[in-house]
Formats: sequence, structure tokens, C-alpha cells
Amino acid sequence: MKIVSVGGGPAGLYFAILMKKADPAHEVLVLERNKADDTFGFGVVFSDQTLENLAAVDPESRDEITRSFAHWDDIEIHWKGETIRSTGHGFSGLSRQRLLDILQRRASALGVEIRYQTEVKDPEAHLGADLVLGADGVNSTVRQRFADAFQPSIDWRPNRFVWLGTTMPFEAFTFYFKEDAHGLWRVHAYRYEPGRSTFILETTEKTWRSAGLDEASEDETVAFAERLFREELRGHPVLKNRSLWRSFPNVRCGRWRHRNVVLLGDACHTAHFSIGSGTKLALEDAVALRDAVLEERRVEDALALYESRRKPAVESTQRAAQTSLEWFEQTERYRDMAPLPFAMSLLTRSLRVTHEGLRKRDPALVKKVDVAFARQAGVTAEPAPPPIFTPFKVRDLVLANRIVLSPMCQYMAKGGLPDEWHLVHLGSRALGGPGLVLTEMTDVSPEGRISPGCTGIWSREHAGAWRRITDFVHAKARAPVGIQLGHAGRKGSTRLAWEGMDEPLDSGNWEVLAPSPIPWTERNQVPRAMTRADMDRVRDEFVRAARLSEEAGFDWIELHAAHGYLLSTFISPLTNVRTDGYGGARLADRLRFPLEVLRAIRSVWTKPLSVRISASDWAPGGTTPEDAVDIARALGEAGADLIDVSTGSVVPFAEPVYGRLWQTPLSDRIRHEARIPTMTVGGISTAADANSILVAERADLCVLARAQLYDPYWTRHAATELGHDLEWPPPYSSLQGYVPKPSK
Repeated sequence: MKIVSVGGGPAGLYFAILMKKADPAHEVLVLERNKADDTFGFGVVFSDQTLENLAAVDPESRDEITRSFAHWDDIEIHWKGETIRSTGHGFSGLSRQRLLDILQRRASALGVEIRYQTEVKDPEAHLGADLVLGADGVNSTVRQRFADAFQPSIDWRPNRFVWLGTTMPFEAFTFYFKEDAHGLWRVHAYRYEPGRSTFILETTEKTWRSAGLDEASEDETVAFAERLFREELRGHPVLKNRSLWRSFPNVRCGRWRHRNVVLLGDACHTAHFSIGSGTKLALEDAVALRDAVLEERRVEDALALYESRRKPAVESTQRAAQTSLEWFEQTERYRDMAPLPFAMSLLTRSLRVTHEGLRKRDPALVKKVDVAFARQAGVTAEPAPPPIFTPFKVRDLVLANRIVLSPMCQYMAKGGLPDEWHLVHLGSRALGGPGLVLTEMTDVSPEGRISPGCTGIWSREHAGAWRRITDFVHAKARAPVGIQLGHAGRKGSTRLAWEGMDEPLDSGNWEVLAPSPIPWTERNQVPRAMTRADMDRVRDEFVRAARLSEEAGFDWIELHAAHGYLLSTFISPLTNVRTDGYGGARLADRLRFPLEVLRAIRSVWTKPLSVRISASDWAPGGTTPEDAVDIARALGEAGADLIDVSTGSVVPFAEPVYGRLWQTPLSDRIRHEARIPTMTVGGISTAADANSILVAERADLCVLARAQLYDPYWTRHAATELGHDLEWPPPYSSLQGYVPKPSK
């Protein structure tokens, strides 16, 4: 096979090595635009796991890498004059030039031809080879030449950073956060060889411009860094190597292959330097491509196999990198955080490292974190309970723990009345131990229902039916119960979920209302645009429901203003185009009616009151996370005690970006920028994730739906897993201390 790699970075060189190892008869040519010893930056980072993976495919290069690297186990975080140190992480730093030297020599020894200072202006000239690699970095000419096929997108991020070096021998992966008259500066620093360390300086564009660095020369940038971090560098100089200020490009490609051409490494995808995965991804690309080429006889089949296998893993890393880079872009929001929670927020920023993972690596630090978290909640017991089992107070109500049963529509009511199904559904999960039980969306009028099977609370008969359930939960589970009040709006008069979610009824339809006459889909009814009289009536229906909720024995009300139901459609510009002061371009106008409803409920309800919002519509022109901060702040000022942060389902053409804990970053943002307590939903399934969210102050409560639908005793099982003694109801007292033996 004849192979041409356009680009002689880690991806191209490593693939060349692996293919020559697989069959020395392969003709492999690497074309590199730079000199052999010409590179930018200073060091690269590998995790211990990455090095183990390299040993499996080419132990020779891995062994030489390990003889050259600087290894460390610790991470140091400097914040507000304190240093938080975490151990057990296992990373290695290596000179980028040394890595290239190792790969270049290894490739040459195996018979790979490398041509340096060879600029490939027209990649098409090499299409006569059997396989052509676009491994030519962020500014890939291969990607650009075949852009129609690769469908690239580049998102230039707003922060500015410069890649510097220093002779300061850092003993840990070190993060400095330092504020001066211009703003907050971040440093990512690590040793990569004796007497040499990488020193990346990062800040916002506003701070960068304020400091005059937008016009600074390379030497002036070095002098600035030396002045600002004189104390931290202890007299060591700052070094330069084409150290120019730049913005980070998030590179993604819709397709990775075109005929016999394939993209690898930064040419295809980038991951922010804050998670240190760029070189790792490049080398793993090479391994995955090698495997696919060896499995498939035809090159096009091999490239299709490579992309199908490799793309999901890369996209997962990119999601983690995106979350991490956004953390560093928005560090200013954490200015008020104490050092310990700030450190936990940083350490778990990508949402891949968890509280439990850190406890295994560094039990002393996590014990200190748990004690501080418990003390903040007024718990002085030793040992400190796991974070999810610390109490949380809202007004006069104290929740025993931080787990909430999420509202989940059951579609089992008749005439809006809850029955035995709801008693067993909610009662069994209440016995499972969550700190708060929330009902499904309970509608304030018959016309406000999603479907004929939805629960309601518009009469004393409904209050009585609910009272049966709240009495059981209070007496037997000793848990508070909240009711989620809502009105379906334009998503009403539809079938039961299992008969066709959001599909209109075949018969028996009722009129649906909305701020504007825009149907959910073309198949659904066109809603009637609400008049002022309609708004008055619906507002009063919410007030009536709140009064009945008191009569029904509820401890908490959640107002549903999310997911495209009535109040949500007032908030979103995609669904509210009114011109009467209750809609249109201004968020304040679109919020006017939901705030009226909230204030009206608060006027008759003195207990805890939360509001669920869609913090992003996930659709062009819709509500954004920036809007969500303003929405949450306005709701708090109008009487909300807490914001239940969800997203989406406002328009049918939304395109959410799913992933682990995918909605938690929005809760984090709202909590710190709007300065209001939050609870977070979305993909929380483990105690480790819930604990991580809490100690990093991303939310105050964790709301679980499917996890508790699947396992009604999720909270009790989490207590067992964490070694926490959670008292069982008397009939189940024989389970106290019981730990099931794993099946063989």
C-alpha cells in the first residue's frame, strides 16, 4: 500500500510507524511543512492511562517517551491566597520537540520517508496514493481543499491565551488565578523536562485589551508575565517560542473521509488545552485508523469503519473539553467561591472526574471537602455524611437530603383525579428515601391538561384525592411533597404518551391557548391567542390551584414554566410574537405574564416555591443561557426560592447537545450569575455524579427522573453504596445495615 501523510505531527508520524510495523512493504511518505526541529509551544501532557495504551501498540516508542518525561501525581490550585493540592492523578509532561524527535527517529528506522520543509499546496496531487492522510494540523490545507466533503466548522473561542515557558520546575500541574487592575488571569503550568515548564497564560478579551496586550510584542508579553507572576515564579524567567496571543479554535468536521483521503488529529478535531488531550487524540486516531485499515481490504470501507468507530469517542472528549474550556472562559463568575468548593469545581469541571473518583485518588482532600460542606449545612457529626445526605433548608422547610424525585407525567388520571396508581407510584418512591417528592405536572384547569390522562387540581375533589397521597408520604415516608403546577398551552389536547407523544386527539379535543397562534406542529391545533381576560382567568386558576394545594397538604409548589407549555411559550421569542406589551423582542415583556402568575401564587402561598425553566431552547433565535440568567434573576425577585434548571422541548425543531450531565452547566451558570439556589436535572444517575455537582456548587439539589423510575429505592441504595446509615421504615427495618452480596 502506498500511503502519503500530509503533515508530520504526532498523528501522521505515529500512523506511519504503525503501518510500517504492520507490513514493512508499505510505502509511507510523510510531507512536513516545517523543519525537523521546528515546533511551537513547549510541552505536551499524557495521562498514565494513555501511556499504557501506547505500550500495547508500539512499546519501543512508548519506552523512549517514558524515559524522557517528567511525571507528577498532584494538581495545585492557587485561589484567593490559598493553595489546594490534590494527589493521585498520574500525568506526564514531555517536550513537544522531544516527542517529535522520538517519533521521527522511530519512523525513519522503520523505513518511513520524511520530507521536511515541503509545503503541500494542492493535496489533490497526491491522490494517486492508496491512502492520503490530512494530518496537517489546525490550519489544514487538506481539510480546506476538500471542505465541501469534510463539512468543517471552526468556533473561535472568546478567551485569549499565549503559550509561554519558564525555568520554574513545577512539582505539580499548577493552576494560578490572579487578579490585577485589568481583570482575572489564569495560568496552566506543568514541568515537561528538568528545568523547563509550560506556562500558558489565559484571560478574557476584555482583560487582555485593558492590559494593552492586544498591541504587545512577544518580548512585551514575556515582560508582562514576569511582572505579574514575579512572586509565583520565584525569580525564574519566562521563555518564548513563537509566543503570540491567540484564540482557541474548536474544530469539528461533519465527515472525516473523502474517497481515499482521511483527516486525523487537529486537522479533524480539536480539544481545549485545559484537558490536555490534543496529542492523545492524535495518537489514538492513528491507532484506530491502523486497526480499520488492517481489518478492511478496500480503503473506502476502512475509512468508513474508522470514522464510525472513532467519531463517538472523539465527540465525547470534545464535549468534556467544551465544558472545561467554558469553565475557564467564565471563571469570573466564581469570584465569590471559597477555595475548597472552587477547587472541586475546577477538578470536576469536565464532568468526567467525580467526587467518588477523587475520593479514591485523594481521600484526605475529599474528607476535608465533605466536612466543609456538612458544616455549611449545619451538620457537625463525625464522620461527615456524603454531600447528598446533608440537609437543605428552604424557608422553614428542611429537606433531609439533596435528592429530589423529578416530576414525571404518568397519564393515568381520569378527570384529573390521581388514583391508586399515583399513590403507589409516588408512595413507593417516597419510601425510597429522596429528600423531596415532586408530583407530575398537575394542571390548573381541564383545558390546561396535556392529555385526558393528566392529573389536575381545580376542585376540592382533586385536593381530597391528593391529600390521600400526601398523608401517606408524610406519615410513612416522612418526606415533604411538592406539587408541580402547570398549564399545557399549545401542547394540550393530545394523546397519552404511549399512544403518540404530542399527537393530537382523534376526537374530544378542547380549545388550546397560547400567547400567539403558533401550533406545536402542523398536525396540532392552532392555539387561540390569549386575550387579557384569558390571562386574568388563567392567573386566577393558578391561584386557585395554589390554595387547593395547601388544602391537599403539599409542602412545596413548583411552577412549570418550561418545555413549551403555556408559561414557557410566553418566555420564548420563538413562540411569543405578541405586540401588546406581553411579547415581542424584549425579554422583560415576554416575562410579564409568567411573573404575574408567580406573584399571584406567592401572594397566597408562604411555603417553598420553585420554578422550572428551559434555560435554552436549543434552537436559533430562541432563549439562550444568557437569557436564562436574566429569567432566573427576575423570577427570584418575584418570589421564587429556587430555580429548577431544565432545557428544551419548547419547539419541535430543537437540537439539544446531549451527554453526561448535559444540563448541569446551565444550573451552574444560573446559580452563580443570578445568585439564586438551583436544582439540576438531566442524566444524573449515580451518587458520584450527584455528590460532585453539590460540592462544586453547581446546584443545591439533584433531580432524578428515570433513575428513580427504574429504581424506586435509588436513594437508599446510594446510601448503602456510600456507607451511610439511612434509616429504613419500621416494616423494612430488617434491611438496616444489609448489603447484598454480588451475584457470581
